[in-house]
Amino acid sequence: MSQIHKITQDRIADAALAFRGYNVTNLGRTVELLNVESYRSIIEEELARFGKVCEQESGRTVNLSELVRKGVEPTLEHYSEAIALVVATEVAHLRLLKEIHELDYSRVKHSFGYSLGELTAVCCGGVFAAEDVVRIPLAMAADCVKLSENTRMGVLFSRGPAIPEADVDRLCVTITSEGKGTIGISAILSPNTYLLIGQNETVARFKKQMHELLPHKAHLRMNSERWPPLHTPIVRQLAIPDRAAVLMQTLPGGLTPPAPPVVSLVTGRRSYDDHSGREVLRHWVDHPQRLWDAICETLSAGVETVIHVGPEPNVIPATFRRLAENVEEQTSSNTLESFRLRAVAGLARRSWLSAMLPSKASLLRAPFVKHVILEDWLIQNAPS
Repeated sequence: MSQIHKITQDRIADAALAFRGYNVTNLGRTVELLNVESYRSIIEEELARFGKVCEQESGRTVNLSELVRKGVEPTLEHYSEAIALVVATEVAHLRLLKEIHELDYSRVKHSFGYSLGELTAVCCGGVFAAEDVVRIPLAMAADCVKLSENTRMGVLFSRGPAIPEADVDRLCVTITSEGKGTIGISAILSPNTYLLIGQNETVARFKKQMHELLPHKAHLRMNSERWPPLHTPIVRQLAIPDRAAVLMQTLPGGLTPPAPPVVSLVTGRRSYDDHSGREVLRHWVDHPQRLWDAICETLSAGVETVIHVGPEPNVIPATFRRLAENVEEQTSSNTLESFRLRAVAGLARRSWLSAMLPSKASLLRAPFVKHVILEDWLIQNAPS
């Protein structure tokens, strides 16, 4: 994915921030950032701050700086440490951007975050304090790990037609109603790509039954890793959404809109205002992540650069990359349709015109949007 090597205040005004979520690997290039003398104190301060919160909630001794320096990836059994590490790194990245490079990230058009990343986006927008909000997923971490013991992830995709969300959901509900485990949509990455998480053999049963309802070109690939079943109905089995909602009720803050605005992956829209933060985050726990809607919103807003925050971001850059490749493929031939698409793409490339085009036409802008992996940029542009 292309990168620009200079972020200026002018460019930041036409940018969006994209925060990554939990993954099986979460260290990224953090140890390299620690080795930059001008960055070290900020990185260590955030690792220590969120490590302390993690220690308080988990009851274990936590030293995130030591994990980073030794290159130790927290396993699922240390899910709490992984949560704290991702949030600490994302907060540190933005502090480095603002305090060392003097770039005001609050001036971007908007921000959005995948899974855990949405919590960081909301906090960096000034709605809540990050050390307060992170206590909620940390308080639920042990139960999420417990629920993950018999879960599997499946990647449902099609190389041809779109897969209707209603049909996917209907099949999940049908399989769940059999009483042999719950399965649900965890994320909608595009109209033809979904992440499913299911208990026991439900993902395998979905694969066996899906061609009775879904397009014949649909495929389902099983993921070998275990995943906390956030953003699915599975978490309701231990009352995690309601318990999290009770904790959110007494969070300090939450009565100002975020700056920059936040596109929620719960709704796919800018749903945070001066009082709705708790309610949106309540649904964040067990509702699927609508990444595709956030990408459509980002492109239709005329964003020219997406700055990816966090260690080794993967899902959001990969989704943008696939979209850009698909657009380029569709516009590269010499058919009349491709000529029309190229003409519309040329219009969509101009931000003032793209705002006047139908929302889906803005998808043609995907190949022209630049992407910055912030940890790479910080290392490339470290003060000498």
